[in-house]
Amino acid sequence: MESGNVANNAEPSRVVRRTKRGEQTRAALIAAAREVFERDGYLDARIADISKTAGAASGSFYTYFESKDDVFAALVEQVQQEMLHPHIRKRTGVTDPRDLIEAANREYLLTYKRNARLMAVFEEANLTNAEFRRIRLERAKEFAQRNAKMIRELQESGQASAELDPLVTALALSTMVSRMANLVFVQNQRIGFERLVTTLTQLWINALQLKSE
Repeated sequence: MESGNVANNAEPSRVVRRTKRGEQTRAALIAAAREVFERDGYLDARIADISKTAGAASGSFYTYFESKDDVFAALVEQVQQEMLHPHIRKRTGVTDPRDLIEAANREYLLTYKRNARLMAVFEEANLTNAEFRRIRLERAKEFAQRNAKMIRELQESGQASAELDPLVTALALSTMVSRMANLVFVQNQRIGFERLVTTLTQLWINALQLKSE
């Protein structure tokens, strides 16, 4: 993201989303960007290659995105929305906090595994671009705040330790899961998936000192 325009991807997209063809072309460019970024890495990916992979003229790229950073931001947004696994309680019908923690960890790890090659590119971008780091930190805080809400509710119901700071605890535990996912799925540390889910879930339960309902 050399140009630092990560936060500006919404403006050029606003015009083309009015037509079905525009939406399809934009989606094709994002899919092509994923292929090129995963193949060439963040620094070496080129707009010309993204356009060629999408079957679009190089000039038409700028109808939809301002820069390589811009299409990268759209790709990041797409994947991060998937990784947030929203409304898990409503979707699964699970109410026991232990089962909810297990389900959330499982969904996150499955999504990370499915996107492992792209997550490696995110790590590369994180090292080289301050704007991407800022956006990533904001998303991590958003994720932690949601978990902090759950921890606070468990404390209020007497199920979790009242001595824990909900937000600090959520940040620590979420970071643990994220870094372990990177270690296993990007750096290829050999840990079985079920073992990983079970261990991380137990660490969450132990940290919160969860009590029976």
